[in-house]
Amino acid sequence: MKKKLLNFKIIFYLIIILLIFNITLAQGLFNFFNFLDYLKNIVNKNNTSQILNNSENIENIFQSVNDYKPIAEYENLVTQTIEKASPAVVSIIISKDLPIFEKYYIDPFYEDILLPEFREFFEFKIPEYRQKGTQKKQVGAGTGFIISSDGFIVTNKHVVNDQQAEYTIFLNDGRKFNGKVIAVHPKDDLALVKINTKNLPTLKLGDSDKIKLGQTVIAIGNALGEFQNTVSVGVISGLRRAITAADNNGNIERLENLIQTDAAINPGNSGGPLINLRGEVIGVNTAIVSGAQNIGFAIPVNRLKKMLFEIKNKGKIEIPYLGIRYILITEEMKNKFNLPVDYGVYVYSEDYIRPAVISNSPADKVGIKEKDIILEVDGKKITPQNSLANIILNKSVGDIVNLTILRGKEKINLQARLENLPTELEDQ
Repeated sequence: MKKKLLNFKIIFYLIIILLIFNITLAQGLFNFFNFLDYLKNIVNKNNTSQILNNSENIENIFQSVNDYKPIAEYENLVTQTIEKASPAVVSIIISKDLPIFEKYYIDPFYEDILLPEFREFFEFKIPEYRQKGTQKKQVGAGTGFIISSDGFIVTNKHVVNDQQAEYTIFLNDGRKFNGKVIAVHPKDDLALVKINTKNLPTLKLGDSDKIKLGQTVIAIGNALGEFQNTVSVGVISGLRRAITAADNNGNIERLENLIQTDAAINPGNSGGPLINLRGEVIGVNTAIVSGAQNIGFAIPVNRLKKMLFEIKNKGKIEIPYLGIRYILITEEMKNKFNLPVDYGVYVYSEDYIRPAVISNSPADKVGIKEKDIILEVDGKKITPQNSLANIILNKSVGDIVNLTILRGKEKINLQARLENLPTELEDQ
């Protein structure tokens, strides 16, 4: 028994000695590897230090940084601009006579259908509805801005395009007037409204050809149709944008060469001004992107100035047109139609009722044919950023345009005199 106990003690002590040895060995290895890492860090530190010391301007990193202070002059400029501009921004309330319906009940078992002695067993009524007059209700809202002291107001076409609606103009000081729609642009989302009063504050129209990316802009409008003269500040975040927009009535319109801004534009802001820090209107707010944040679009104010010029000097708005239907050539369209170039427009229509070259149009008169490719107008290439529609829209009726055309493998030059867009083509 004693021998067994002795053997057990010997085994126990051996295990303890082995454990101590293993721990010491592990610690030694651990300390050894730590020592290697230490040496490596010293080497790396020396190398990094040497690289930094070789940099000529490294001392700039260690210069002291002054405390940030808001630029009060900028804030004052923004608030002063808003104070001057706001009185000339108006809210437009859209009202319409809507039918009033009442519920009533009828007995489906008429005298000529069911005998009197059986009616008591089939007494029940079913509901139906009938119109009981009309009631004027608000159906929408928008924004506008005053451009003349005698009551001319600019807004979007889609705000005032319902001929059965009435438009009430609310001024910043609380006064309200009935608005009369004077003119709507056949192709652009612009309209002119008149109220009968005088001595109104006005906004000055700027020059949208001189705006730059990053420029500070202010949007003012009747946000959501209930928050009058809501202000948002941002920058011009894009130029020459093209979008397809739809209004609440399902009308779809293609708008090109728009100003993109991150100044928040909400429903109800349509028709309001986009102004610069000098208080000049540089755009007319027109559209937002559903589901996106801080992406809005405005029509460049120079298009408005062109419309006003034509109304004043011609008594109507004339839209220059060439008279073709076409596809803008992109890489995708080039491959689809096996075209030899990747820019320009392909004179083409898939609808046989609506031909590619409109009969008796300026294009027809100078001999443009279907499947021609128009490469340039007045020596400038047609691209998505310089679209044919925008080029023509910026011309005037009677202007002569020089067209570079690719027909098969041959380049030809033609001159066409632009004519006024026929009324029957305005919606096409």
